[in-house]
Amino acid sequence: MDAIVVRRGETSPTVADLPRPDPGPGEVLVRTLRVGVDGTDHEVIEGNHGGFPEGEDLLVLGHEAVGVVEEADGTPFEEGDVVVPTVRRPPVEGTNEYFERGEPDMAPPEDCRECGIDGAHGFMSEYFTAPAESLVPVPENLAEWGFLVEPVSISEKAIEHAAASRSAFDWDPDAGLVLGNGSLGLLTLAMLDQRGYERTYCLGRRDRPDPTIDVIEELGATYVDSRRTPVTEIPDAHEAMDFVYEATGYARHAFECIEALAPGGVGALLGVPEPWEFEIDGGRLHKEFVMNNKALVGSVNSNVSHFEAAVETLGEFPAWFLDDLVTGVHDLGNYEAAFAQDETTIKTAVQFSQI
Repeated sequence: MDAIVVRRGETSPTVADLPRPDPGPGEVLVRTLRVGVDGTDHEVIEGNHGGFPEGEDLLVLGHEAVGVVEEADGTPFEEGDVVVPTVRRPPVEGTNEYFERGEPDMAPPEDCRECGIDGAHGFMSEYFTAPAESLVPVPENLAEWGFLVEPVSISEKAIEHAAASRSAFDWDPDAGLVLGNGSLGLLTLAMLDQRGYERTYCLGRRDRPDPTIDVIEELGATYVDSRRTPVTEIPDAHEAMDFVYEATGYARHAFECIEALAPGGVGALLGVPEPWEFEIDGGRLHKEFVMNNKALVGSVNSNVSHFEAAVETLGEFPAWFLDDLVTGVHDLGNYEAAFAQDETTIKTAVQFSQI
């Protein structure tokens, strides 16, 4: 079967001819429909994140997948079911408490592998296998968009954890700010709109005309150009925020968003920055936390419950939003286009078989 891989020592994806996998006990064989491409894929390809499976010199890419059950093999699924796979798998040496509790998303990096990212092959191939408990069903009418379930699930978890940190009082957020106008940021912005936020903002560094700004404004949100209005100045330029969602990986934003929060506000950090030393006024920020009951939460990955919530959320997005968000779905013969990035690209995917 054909698979899109990155090889050790190379920094661009290629197509490899690999054996079709055989499902083991409790596993399902899935025929791949579509696999999304995101920033993590580019980091993996460039060698800045993740790692190869133990003892191998190539990694099958892709962690945002949707497919159709080809062989159910005695599992609760049936042939023809549309499914999406979760990303994390136990370490090679076996399971651990995080997986036993159904909370692999809470495992530290050394206690898990991530398909298509770190230590385990991904889903960017004609077929893949997955444990039945790691698959989440998707309605057939959402099959073409199913590759978006994984990124939506990431935000489902982050929003859940942020709200949980405010559970000690009556937190009713009205104003939300998303840092980053990539595909994850736009998905999250649409989710905040779904959840009844009255005012939403999205920060980026792009000039008009730009398709992401068009989406932001069509959602009824305000675009904030960080070159003109830094995060720390947003409360003066617009308003203080009840919720800030950081999806940039820009380390300063983790600290700047504290100043953008309203009293009782919470920030969710999802970007993964490179090591970077810089000065901050730690005492002032500490005081902001204490005197204004602010909080920051870190969030990575997601579990089955978040995937299930993401399926529901995906079904509630307006059709125009999905059409504008996904700027290219490319077949295997033109897979390179899915990894190309320019000013017109928001979200792309590789299509392996017809839906």
